[in-house]
Amino acid sequence: MLHKINHLIPVFLYCSLFACSSDFSVESDESFTIVMIPDTQNSVDYTRQKSEGFAIDSGDIFIQQMSDIASKSISNGGKVVFVASVGDVWQHVTSNKDADHFTRGIDSIESQEFAFQRWIRPDGVLSFELPKSIEGYALLDDANLPFGVAPGNHDYDAWWAVALEPEILQADSADLNLEILPEDYKIHVGGLDNFCSVFGSNSDFYRDKDWYIDGYQCGGSSAQIFSAGGYRFLHLALEMQAGEDAVNWASQIVKDHLGLPTIISTHDYLNPQGQRLPGSGMDLALVDPDGNNSAEELWRDFISNTDQIFMVLSGHQRGQALRIDKNNFGHEVYQILADFQGRGQAGLDGGQPLTPRGVAVPIGDGWYREMNFNLTGESPQVEVRTYSSHYESYSSDLETYALWYKNGEQPDMTDSEFLAADEFIIELIDFHTRYTR
Repeated sequence: MLHKINHLIPVFLYCSLFACSSDFSVESDESFTIVMIPDTQNSVDYTRQKSEGFAIDSGDIFIQQMSDIASKSISNGGKVVFVASVGDVWQHVTSNKDADHFTRGIDSIESQEFAFQRWIRPDGVLSFELPKSIEGYALLDDANLPFGVAPGNHDYDAWWAVALEPEILQADSADLNLEILPEDYKIHVGGLDNFCSVFGSNSDFYRDKDWYIDGYQCGGSSAQIFSAGGYRFLHLALEMQAGEDAVNWASQIVKDHLGLPTIISTHDYLNPQGQRLPGSGMDLALVDPDGNNSAEELWRDFISNTDQIFMVLSGHQRGQALRIDKNNFGHEVYQILADFQGRGQAGLDGGQPLTPRGVAVPIGDGWYREMNFNLTGESPQVEVRTYSSHYESYSSDLETYALWYKNGEQPDMTDSEFLAADEFIIELIDFHTRYTR
């Protein structure tokens, strides 16, 4: 059920009823901030730098974003206690083959002329995108901020096209571009060697950290614990459309940490309409049902059956959404989509021309989510706000916000609806009874 609720209050309405500033107004030991980093691959893309002819160095926007988050950490006098990344950290992949999937009989469309070859750029990945990503997350590490990163499709080693109808593979390879329609194929991904080299269990970021609990398959899925507001929280970063093995691992982690309020981060879960449906062109559970679960299966078999989970964060599909469902125990689960990767106003400001299709080249513009928790009293709340480190502004304070971004993300919304989708207050109506300190 898509949520039409009376305990969800848009921030702009809340502030019209109660005096509040752009900062989280409650100052107590029970107030803290969790930051959600949406897809950053377009700012880390090696082709969107001055050295490649782009108008600005988009990588600087990413570094500025991470530096801004680090400056708000507890160690630097701020309120940020944890950072959750929903993946697509970098842009390109390094291979068009993944031995595991081919061994299991998942065939690819073999054609050098076919699309997606342009995504295979090992030199750009290894020389710029991975080092730039490490540079950014090192800022969080230096600020003593615990963080979890869920891999997105761009963070896998390999991409290839998989035909949905076997006869497509029998076509003359010279005719593939002409004969294959988007509904005839899906993109598949495989391999996490690059991801694990940066964010694996034995990486410099996680090795010997007391808040890093465990990782599965070298750290493609991982678990972290942090303390805030008088509670200990469990965070699970799950691989994209996680399969049964990863889900079983996550279930065991929860059982080993009974009673902890739990947040799930995973790459592809909600679409901008608030439905648990995959994005177009990429449905891993359809192509490989033995190795992946759909979002609906993940909800049905794991999230709704695990009472500790109260929040699910996701990206991948451009736009924003909030969905609230009751789990099988009668408690609410807050499912949040935020993906701002398609925003490109910063490039336009720097002189980058529109694409031939008449849109801005996407670089993300430094936008991320602040989830400001206030666990004081009987009615705890989460104030969700959207902030750009590049524009040094919250979305509700930027007069041009809807003008710049609404048509590319939520064209059917009014300007006020668009703002409300980006900034709102959730009442955690049963948090204190659901969890004990």
